[in-house]
Amino acid sequence: MIRIRFYGRRRTLPLSPSVGLPWYAPTLPERSTHRRHDGHHYAAPMRRTLFDDNHELFRQSFRRWVDDVLVVGHPQWELDGIVPREVFADAGRHGYLGMAAPQQFGGGGVDDFRYNLIISEELAAAGVPGTGLGITLHNDICLPYFTDLTTDVQKARWLPGICAGELITAVAMTEPGIGSDLAGMRTTAVRHGDVYVVNGSKTFITNGINADVVICAVKTDPQQRHRGMSLLVLERSMAGFERGRNLDKLGMHAQDTAELFFTDVEVPVTNLLGEEGNGFGHLVDNLAQERLSIAMTGVASARAIFDETLAYAKERHAFGQPIGSFQHSRFTLAEIATEIEMAQVFIDRCVEALNEDELSVEEAAMAKWWCTELHKRTADACVQLHGGYGYMREYPVARAWVDARITTIYGGTTEIMKEIVGRSLGV
Repeated sequence: MIRIRFYGRRRTLPLSPSVGLPWYAPTLPERSTHRRHDGHHYAAPMRRTLFDDNHELFRQSFRRWVDDVLVVGHPQWELDGIVPREVFADAGRHGYLGMAAPQQFGGGGVDDFRYNLIISEELAAAGVPGTGLGITLHNDICLPYFTDLTTDVQKARWLPGICAGELITAVAMTEPGIGSDLAGMRTTAVRHGDVYVVNGSKTFITNGINADVVICAVKTDPQQRHRGMSLLVLERSMAGFERGRNLDKLGMHAQDTAELFFTDVEVPVTNLLGEEGNGFGHLVDNLAQERLSIAMTGVASARAIFDETLAYAKERHAFGQPIGSFQHSRFTLAEIATEIEMAQVFIDRCVEALNEDELSVEEAAMAKWWCTELHKRTADACVQLHGGYGYMREYPVARAWVDARITTIYGGTTEIMKEIVGRSLGV
C-alpha cells in the first residue's frame, strides 16, 4: 500500500473495486456536494447551490470510478500516449457516457449539463487531464451533434454504441493550413449519386486514433465560404480513411491526437448530419457548449493545482518558517484563491444558462478565455511557489503546468474569444 498524491487528492493504492450506479440509486454514503477541503486547503470556499442530491450521488459514484480506474491507469497511459478503448466501454457500463441521450438509445435521458460539470471537476481533482479529455470530448462536444442533428434512423444507428463506449467519437475541423478560419477549409465532399466522395486532411484531432465515428467538416460547395460547409460522419471502416501518427505533444500525453487523411472516401449520403450547406451553422450552435466545457475544466484544474500548492506552501519551510507565511507568497495565494472563486460563480451561472438554453456565444467566449487564462497563470504561479521542485516532472505541479498550456489554444484561441466578445460590443 502506498500513499500518492494527484493534484488535490491523496489516496491509497490499491483501491477497492468500483461500484457503478446507473441513474442513480441512492445507496452511497452521504458526502458534501462541494468537496470541503481538509486541513491543507483554504477554509471557506463559497457554498454552491447548483447541485441537488441526485448530482451528489452521481459525483460520489463517478469519483470512485475515477479513483479505481483512471488514476490507477493514467501513469501508464501517459507513457503509451493513448487511453485503452476498454476504458470508454467501462465508462459506458457505469452510465458515465451519453447522459443527455434518450434512454431508448442507451443514454441517461437527462439533459442536464451539471452532470458534465461534475465529470470535469472530478477528472481535474484527480489530476488525469490527458486521460479525461477523451471522455469530456465524447460527452460535451461530440454527443450534441448526434442527439440534435440526427434522424431517428441515425440515432438508432449510432447512439447506442456512443452511450455504451463502443463507438468512440471525434470532431474534425482543423486542417494543416487553417485553424480558426473554418471557411477556408480545403477538405471537399463531392456528391455522386448516393455517396459523397471526400478528399482532404485534418490535424490536431482529439480522440483521432481511437475514434470510430468522426464528425467531419467538409466543403460540399467549394465556391462558397461558410455557406458551402456541411457535416459528414466518417466511420473507421471506410476505404481511403487513414490515420496519421499519434502526435507528439508537449503535454496531455495520454490523449491521442492525430492527423486524419481522406483519399476518395465514399461516404453514404445517409451520413450527412443536419442540412447540406449549413455545416457552419451547426458548428456555431454547438461551439458555446464546447467552449463552456473547456472553461469548466480550466477552473476545476486551477482549483486542484492551487489546493496542491497551498498544501506545499504550508509544509515546505525556508528560513525557519513555512514558505506560505511570507507576505509575497501569501498575497499570491490570496489572489489565486479569489480569482478561482469568482470564476467558479461565473461558470456555475453559465451552466445554468446552458440548461435554460440561454447561454450566448459571447458569454461562452468570455468563460473560455478567462478561465483558461486563469488556469494557465495559476499553474505558472504554482510552479514558482514550488521553487526548483516545481520544475521536476515527478511533482504534480510540473505536469499541470505543461498540460495547462494548450487550453488557451484549442477550442478557439484566447485572441479569437476576445474578438467574439469585442464584436458583440459593437466595436
